[in-house]
Amino acid sequence: MSARIIQVRTPIDERTARGLRALDKVELSGTVYTARDAAHARMIEAIREGRELPFDLDGACIYYVGPTPAPRGSARALGSAGPTTSARMDPFMGPLLERGLRASIGKGPRSREAAELMVRHGHVYFGAVGGAGALLARAIRSAEVVAYEDLGTEAVRRLTVERLPLFVALDTLGQDAYELGRRTYLQGKPAAGGVLPAGGRKSP
Repeated sequence: MSARIIQVRTPIDERTARGLRALDKVELSGTVYTARDAAHARMIEAIREGRELPFDLDGACIYYVGPTPAPRGSARALGSAGPTTSARMDPFMGPLLERGLRASIGKGPRSREAAELMVRHGHVYFGAVGGAGALLARAIRSAEVVAYEDLGTEAVRRLTVERLPLFVALDTLGQDAYELGRRTYLQGKPAAGGVLPAGGRKSP
């Protein structure tokens, strides 16, 4: 697979999303919205009740993060902004995808059901490196609470990001970077007795 570094800007159109491939390296700029479990539940409730959502989903990107405040005296918009486990948001994906949600950011694989929905709707899932929240926060230029302020760190925030470093974890063809990475590892891993698979090379 390729290791391209691609500049992507929000809002993301379908053509751009469908042009990305699993394992592509991406630097994302523009507006990104934060939302975790509680915020997703409220948005789904709003959809079911016919109420307005806190932001337009068409072409939007949601980052699964509950950021910490910036340290006192810091010029940064936020403190740590590391991704949370994306699978927790899988039960909420259907109604959001139907309204044009084009991308999401998190960590870890998605359920088969969620992945199938994403492929059907032309949605791209970006992976962010877990444990690097302070580093990721350096790409965030501004942060503003736009909904559900009572949720604290899990409130919906509008972020302005500049060259946020990500990789394509699941593309619109259904190719999964986590599965591809696992296959690559197994292809180069010695079998029982130190015998390598065909084409493999044993480390010195």
